[in-house]
Amino acid sequence: METYRAIYERALERKGSSAQLEALLSQPLSTAQLQRLSDDAWLEEFTRKIFQSGFYWSVINAKWSGFREVFWDFNIDKLLMMSPEILEQKAADERIVRNFKKVQTVPENCYMIYETAQQHGSFSNFVAQWPSTDIIGLWQYLKKQGARLGGNTGAYALRSMGKDTFVLSRDVEAYCRAHEVIDGGLHSKRSLTAIQAMFNDLQQQSGRSLQELSLLIAYSVGDNCVGIAS
Repeated sequence: METYRAIYERALERKGSSAQLEALLSQPLSTAQLQRLSDDAWLEEFTRKIFQSGFYWSVINAKWSGFREVFWDFNIDKLLMMSPEILEQKAADERIVRNFKKVQTVPENCYMIYETAQQHGSFSNFVAQWPSTDIIGLWQYLKKQGARLGGNTGAYALRSMGKDTFVLSRDVEAYCRAHEVIDGGLHSKRSLTAIQAMFNDLQQQSGRSLQELSLLIAYSVGDNCVGIAS
């Protein structure tokens, strides 16, 4: 496995200067900042990422005000009381993208967030306290307990909300395969464990967040431009 310094130096050479490279490295939120997020916000972001998956993000974003109106600003308490009949009505509303299977994830993930919050004080507290050294464990929790939050969907939602996580973008996957970190399916338990171990090692070397390291790897190997999904 490459050292952190080798990765950084290659990204530095491709981006031109330390100032330019560092400007591209966004930071996750702190534990305290994450704990202050509302649980409603998590449901909204999970829903946004589920609908963006396999669809043009610009279309979903353009209709998002409609989504907020239809789903009562993703208010957990209100949505917990929603009947199947009302859900069907909402799924047919022209203000949203009418995909019933994806619409069904709203009450399912609402209940997952509620149940988790009952055990941990709030869903935000649960996520904030999860250790970055086992971020794949949090991915697995979302996949098993939530609806349509497997693959990269859960990871992208966590990143968007400010939780420190790496993301398995095409550039990061390509890097891991080229350096023989993985040789099988990207989301197999074996591959995820190996990738987590790689990031843990890089974090120990550098003191940087998983988010920064994920971006650095992408900038060191991918197209020499700024990507939003690294």
